[in-house]
Amino acid sequence: MKLRITPLFPVKRFAAMAAACVMLVSVAACGSKSDSGATVNPGEAIISVNNTEPQSPLVPADTNEMGGGKVIRYLFEGLVSYDVNGKQHLEVAKSITPNDDASQFTIVINDGWKFTNGEAVTASSFADAWSYAANVKHAMKQASRMSIIKGYDELQDPNVSDDAKLSGLEVKDDHTLVVTLNHSDSVFPVQLAHQSFFPLPSVAYKDIKAFGKNPIGNGPYKLKSWDVSKSITVVKNPDYKGSRTVKNGGIEFRVYTDEDSAYADVLAGNLDVLDAVPPSAVKTFRTAKNVTAYSQAGSTYQGFVIPERLDHFGFDEEGQLRRQAISMAINRKQIVDKVFSNTKTVATDFTSPLVPEYSKDLKGAANLEYNPEEAKKLWAQANKISPWSGDFKIAYNADGSHKAWVDAVANQIKNTLGINAEGDSYPTFSDIRDRVTDRTIATAFRSGWMLDYPSAEDYLTPLYSSASADGHGSNDGDYKSPKFDQELADALSQTDESKRTAALQEAQETLLQDLPSIPLWCDNVAAVSAQNVKNVQFDYTNMPTYNTITK
Repeated sequence: MKLRITPLFPVKRFAAMAAACVMLVSVAACGSKSDSGATVNPGEAIISVNNTEPQSPLVPADTNEMGGGKVIRYLFEGLVSYDVNGKQHLEVAKSITPNDDASQFTIVINDGWKFTNGEAVTASSFADAWSYAANVKHAMKQASRMSIIKGYDELQDPNVSDDAKLSGLEVKDDHTLVVTLNHSDSVFPVQLAHQSFFPLPSVAYKDIKAFGKNPIGNGPYKLKSWDVSKSITVVKNPDYKGSRTVKNGGIEFRVYTDEDSAYADVLAGNLDVLDAVPPSAVKTFRTAKNVTAYSQAGSTYQGFVIPERLDHFGFDEEGQLRRQAISMAINRKQIVDKVFSNTKTVATDFTSPLVPEYSKDLKGAANLEYNPEEAKKLWAQANKISPWSGDFKIAYNADGSHKAWVDAVANQIKNTLGINAEGDSYPTFSDIRDRVTDRTIATAFRSGWMLDYPSAEDYLTPLYSSASADGHGSNDGDYKSPKFDQELADALSQTDESKRTAALQEAQETLLQDLPSIPLWCDNVAAVSAQNVKNVQFDYTNMPTYNTITK
């Protein structure tokens, strides 16, 4: 049967939610630097936006953080994409056709696509990239994204050759790729929007790190320059053939180590777009002069991970009691009100209100509610198993304006449980990610997740599946639960949407008991742009659609 391309949630529902929640405030002012200077053709203007320094070279399957991800999404194009309304578009793919039980997919590639070095984008461009990502010898951070494809487990053998391929990929010809999965997965066509499934040109494999410093893609933009720790500039790719029409000349991703500085630059007219205002501005940004403010429902998950390797926090009875106690010691609503001026949505599960599987009523959701008396009771029960010793710390990056909420969370834990709890600051996002990635961090640590495609699966598989643990994905706490893995696999095998939703919610109920991470809230869009900037939209990832912005 031919695959029917439909949004994972109703487009009208998404648009209505955005319209109901969005607020644009434009305050006229004189003397703004963004209003001065020579007139530039909107199609040629370079738009300046905030960013952090990427942790790694810009290789799609080796990037699992926002500093690199923001750029990669615009240097490459995949088989499919999603627009601001959550509607799926075929891009490099001409068609994606499943067999009867969604365990095999035939992908037909559109003709005429090419990388910016002139090489044609073919079925092999995808198959080779996916096999390279899956092969344990290459240590790609997003390797587990390929675990659904047949042959992945064989490529995890440390003795495998570095050119071994996924057996589930069959290139029929330049335009036809047959993908055989380990089991049925009705969400596979949705997952193909993720950057780990982007194609790579053949030159990438000669020196993958060198390639990542000067990536060659097939997306709406191409790399112009990368001034490390300062900025990355991309310019319009005239040969791009996809649906993301480019309305400017390029994007300058400026690296900031302090979000307050970025906000000040927007106010002064020195930065065009800031995608998240700092806590210091959440009470005032809607009425600030010289800017346009944006506020709407968002999907970016925020919480903190307590690695199972920490003393007292194994995935056993003591660890479960302590995780639940810590979660119940946190008054999320108070922090959202006082620290963030209601620019966050308090977590009730492990997803966000923008995906159809979201729920406020799952079994175990009470573990995310403020209940200091129950928290004390659970902590005392854990102490009977093994008396508590030491401090409880939450690591965070100082360049991301996290200090205020981390201090608030730590103080609530300290006051409720009677233990020493505090924040542990790292200078930059790259610093903390390096410690998390190599498993040398010895504390809990903040965790954020930007939605890659509009499905609860994108929160659950990469963050909590066993295949994503031990450095093979984004399961940074190394949570491994055969029960959860099976529930997730059963859910993804469902071709009926209502049954799949119910099964994914059941899998979440396991997480709500185990609490491999402590969900706190979802970031709403709270952003600003300079007043002369136009056509700023935000998609389901909470990010601006950079290609539409003009000035």
